[in-house]
Amino acid sequence: MVGQELKPLTLEDYAQWNRITNTSISPDGLWMTYAYAPNEGDSRLHVRRIDGDTIRTSINGKRVSFSENSKWVAYLVDPAKAEADKLKASKKRVQSSLHLLSLNDNNIQEFKGTRSFSFSEATNYIGIHKNAVDPKAEHKGSDLLLKDLQGNRTLNIGNVSSYAFNKTGSLFAYTVDADEDSGNGLYVINLTDLRSWPLHTGAYTYAQMSWNKGGDKIAVLFGDKKDGNVERDNNIYWAEGLAAGMTNPASQNEYAIQKENYVISEYSPLRWNEANTQLFLGIKAQSEEVKKSDMLKANVDVWHWKDEVVQSRQMITANRDKRATHTAVLNLGNKRLIQIGTEDMSFARTNQHSNWAVASVDTAYRAVRNMPAGYADLYAVNTSTGDQSLIAERVYNNMGISPKGDYALYARNGATMLYNFETKATTNLSTRSDLNFQNLEFDRPVEKPTYGIAGWSADGKWVMLNHKYDIYAFSLNSNEVINLTQGIGQDQEIRFRLVQLDPDADRFDVSENLLLSAYGEKTKKSGYYQVKVGKKPKALRFEDKMIGRLNKAKSADRVIYTEQTFVDFPDYWVSDLTMKRPKKVTDANPQQSGYKWGKRVLVDYTDKRGHKLQATLALPADYEEGKKYPMVIYFYEKMSQRHHQYSMPTYDDRPHMSTYASNGYLVLMPDIIYTEGKPGTSALDDVTSAAQAVIDLGYADPDRIGLQGHSWGGYESSFIVTQTDMFACVVTGAPLTNLISMYNVAYKRSGNLNGPILEWSQGRMAVSPWDDMELYRSQSPIHHAQNINTPFMILHGTADGAVDWVQGLEYYSTARRLGKEVILLSYPDEPHHLSKEENQKDFQIRMKQYFDHYLKDAEAPLWMKEGVKHLDKKKIKPEMMGKEK
Repeated sequence: MVGQELKPLTLEDYAQWNRITNTSISPDGLWMTYAYAPNEGDSRLHVRRIDGDTIRTSINGKRVSFSENSKWVAYLVDPAKAEADKLKASKKRVQSSLHLLSLNDNNIQEFKGTRSFSFSEATNYIGIHKNAVDPKAEHKGSDLLLKDLQGNRTLNIGNVSSYAFNKTGSLFAYTVDADEDSGNGLYVINLTDLRSWPLHTGAYTYAQMSWNKGGDKIAVLFGDKKDGNVERDNNIYWAEGLAAGMTNPASQNEYAIQKENYVISEYSPLRWNEANTQLFLGIKAQSEEVKKSDMLKANVDVWHWKDEVVQSRQMITANRDKRATHTAVLNLGNKRLIQIGTEDMSFARTNQHSNWAVASVDTAYRAVRNMPAGYADLYAVNTSTGDQSLIAERVYNNMGISPKGDYALYARNGATMLYNFETKATTNLSTRSDLNFQNLEFDRPVEKPTYGIAGWSADGKWVMLNHKYDIYAFSLNSNEVINLTQGIGQDQEIRFRLVQLDPDADRFDVSENLLLSAYGEKTKKSGYYQVKVGKKPKALRFEDKMIGRLNKAKSADRVIYTEQTFVDFPDYWVSDLTMKRPKKVTDANPQQSGYKWGKRVLVDYTDKRGHKLQATLALPADYEEGKKYPMVIYFYEKMSQRHHQYSMPTYDDRPHMSTYASNGYLVLMPDIIYTEGKPGTSALDDVTSAAQAVIDLGYADPDRIGLQGHSWGGYESSFIVTQTDMFACVVTGAPLTNLISMYNVAYKRSGNLNGPILEWSQGRMAVSPWDDMELYRSQSPIHHAQNINTPFMILHGTADGAVDWVQGLEYYSTARRLGKEVILLSYPDEPHHLSKEENQKDFQIRMKQYFDHYLKDAEAPLWMKEGVKHLDKKKIKPEMMGKEK
């Protein structure tokens, strides 16, 4: 682009910007896939040799998988959008095709109407499950192709409902669900000669087929629903001693539940434990169908003060609740079923490596309204005997079970408590160190959590705990404590965390080098370190960038990952595990080089409460030192961690820093920390303090600063505009404006009432309005609306399921009555964030016009000067200035 004049970025340019999706790396590390997905139009999947060229591209490729030997790649392909729209318009099904690509010769095979596929791990087969011919048929089975990738053999199996290769790749199992149950059953195929065995057949529905890890045992549910019952009555079938070349399984067993009026439910999976002695499953109560003639004809919801779960929440979770099950364990040796979960023990965490589970009992706390939800009594449950032991009462921070299943962990007021299942002894690990592992910066008015578990050692001797910056290893056999990161984190304010590259591993080998992610709290640098126990960590790659998660090739020391800055799109890079010579392998947005683009700097500031904070400031593309610029401030809570986040031009309802910087604006994103009970006042302090710091540094024109916040940021911007005349204009999206009325309505998306959110979660009020009504008034924008001297604009969707649309209407109505300069952009049927592209574009245009008018003296369009009558809403476009004929 040498000699070419750079263009400012506009909304019309957004269509060409791409995201990267569907990335994967082959097991041998030689191949990768990625898709460029533009803001408008179809995505394009690329299959390329990492050290070579792209060999194949496909429109709308997705769900990519490489074969274990890296000789094949398969992916589903959707029709082009134009074709899909035509099919939908003619009420025809839009179906995906499977593309099976040979990486040796670039030969591709297509299988139309595919719903799913799976490679075997250790043999050269792929299972291709086709869509049903009649999607409305009662039976769920459809054709499956079992294809030999080395030869030309393909087996077509009809009416398959589920399928899976075993881990060793020697056997293939499937269930059949056919019309009138003809041939229903569980079948196994020997992949050596494609000989098939019917393991269990009958006029049943089969579900939740499950191989054990060793691949020589299989289990499945089978059953039917009797007339008048709601639930299906399922039994369990399992077979052992399965192997290629077998004549019959070594043993076959069945189990029927003995608990009266209960069923084994198909809504929960079957899972084998490590020792193959137990099956984890779900049970639920049987109930009778209510005849239509017996149903209440009235439609009424009874909201009762004794309801443990409020009615609006029950409505949202009704379908989930219909399928809810209680965790249970079947001991296969004696066929004894141990029920762990109950109505009281609503949550249970099991472990496949031991006979222990942790159950949570919250009955004592469900009806308590003046404390946050989440407290429970923890019990240890022996899954072989059913014996229960109390671990601890009134626990707020349950930290789970160790990978080996020998310990349970929980936090109590910052202390990490270790419970030994066998001895029933509890150890306070925190007493072994002078450090406080509680996250003291957590500013919500609940019990502060610890920084969490970093991991467990593979030898079972150590548990690693995170501190703010460093990682500490606590011995499980002594009082020894080791600082794994040697204090480098604390000294340099680098936050270290352990990274496991093997997705199947649940522990760390502490005899080998350990991989650490690293983030500079003040510098915003990021990357990866390596540490050997007893030695100082060494930087592998630690850059002034945002470096993403590593995705390792399964059988090679090669990783792919992203690197990004405000200027650099998060393209993918490839490297070996030393990360010394990374190579960029994607280039999603080369067109960016033709546009003006700003850069970011960090701003340090101190608020009036004495907190030392940071903000990230985007400078205009043509920034001249000493010149003062108009500035937009965008905020939520903490924002400086986004310093190196690329500003992607996309259609949504937020200001894009890249666009505003390209058009001569500063964009400031400050950190906010909160004083309990003063969320609005805290935001006022930190946003004005950050703005003043930028003014004092000579960047910003103090008369041309605007605010924009959405949701919680909308609340904050709505409050700030009532407290100061520092800003020239404010745009507030989906704002909470009246904390008192907001407290008493439901969060529609979840069905929960808003009270707990305002008291103990993001609202941080710590009390209810009935405890301190004046405090709520003091923090509610609407109660200070008379003080507003600044023009402001509200965005709200009428179908907002998070912040009720009425909150925006209340604020508009109040400000209008008080004669304030207020505009409400109300988008019918839109949720919390605008979802329709045409509305997203519309708001981007109007928001930019609003800021341009008040911060750059641009002429106001007609809708800003005079409004738009309802009958004219389809005639008056946002760009009309009122001079058109």
